[in-house]
Amino acid sequence: MNKKKSILAFVVLTLAILACQAAPAAQPAAATIEVVENVEAVAPISGDITNPAAEGEVLVALFDRASLGTVAIITDQGQGSGFVYDALGHIVTNFHVIEGANTVEVRFTSGFMAYGTVIGTDLDSDLAIVKVDVPAEELHPLPLGDSSVLKVGQTVVAIGNPFGLNSTMTVGIISALGRTLDSIHESPDGNVFTAGDIIQTDAAINPGNSGGPLFNILGEVIGVNRAINTFNVNQDGNPVNSGIGFAISSNMIKRVVPGLIEFGEYDYPYLGVSSFDSLSLDVINALGLKSYTGAYVTEVIPGGPADQAGLQKGTVKTNIPGLLGGGDLIIGIDEREVRTFDEMLSYLITNKGPGDTVVLTVLRGEEKVDLTITLGKRP
Repeated sequence: MNKKKSILAFVVLTLAILACQAAPAAQPAAATIEVVENVEAVAPISGDITNPAAEGEVLVALFDRASLGTVAIITDQGQGSGFVYDALGHIVTNFHVIEGANTVEVRFTSGFMAYGTVIGTDLDSDLAIVKVDVPAEELHPLPLGDSSVLKVGQTVVAIGNPFGLNSTMTVGIISALGRTLDSIHESPDGNVFTAGDIIQTDAAINPGNSGGPLFNILGEVIGVNRAINTFNVNQDGNPVNSGIGFAISSNMIKRVVPGLIEFGEYDYPYLGVSSFDSLSLDVINALGLKSYTGAYVTEVIPGGPADQAGLQKGTVKTNIPGLLGGGDLIIGIDEREVRTFDEMLSYLITNKGPGDTVVLTVLRGEEKVDLTITLGKRP
């Protein structure tokens, strides 16, 4: 599944992958691990949450516990962040942090250092797994929260290593939910696939924060920091925070990471359609659509799942050059309303896999049609 840009004019921002900082040489790995229990989640704020002193105490407690499970990832190219996923020594980070490396250095908050081996990568979500063999007392797995219950405006905390400044904590809010980003994975026709269910936050994240955890106020990991959208750069030419950061949701982590640990990869559901990012009034009127929301089908991949189910793309000329009408407008999936293409992709990516079926509800002219589609695997 990939997206076409809207025919409307838009401002291109620099999507800055949170690149790494230079790092010193690694130290040898340590002994074999033993199983340890998960870190206890930080207790929620009690009483008057508008009391700065009460909120400060919670944030202090959150950092004291959560920072124990946050690590620095060092490669020949630079430095990023990560967190302890389980007591078996699996570390979650970004693919772009470890790209090109088979062995990396992992630095724990205690000061302990060990070599880690990259055992799984996913270019679609930009997630990777590093395996370390270290003493049990160095492993403090962080609990994963449920990103499906997040609300815009909730407090979030990022802990990582921006610009090589280890164990840095920043605080912000959830700015938006259900965003999508281009993945690093290209389709056979040269377009890029889409990474979905992305959290937008204004918590300060910068180069070196990549792969680090984003927490809710309970101390649960609800995302992995991935990128920032910015015009700003520092004196070295590195992108710096502008209040628009993006994190991979914890529910994506829950789906992808077990596959990376077991198989080294993860397979995504494939629908085989393209759509506009958004619809303007001019486009809606030119297409003669009967709805202001939905995902208008601009392309159906021949032989793909959507094509086999009979989904239709636009074929009729309109008064806007290059815009073809007569295509299906997707307005629902599995009895859930679809307002945008991004929204539909986020649902597919976080709830479905290859071989699963979905029911798309489309407007075909003035007729409402339900299409049952068996999802394929991204090629």
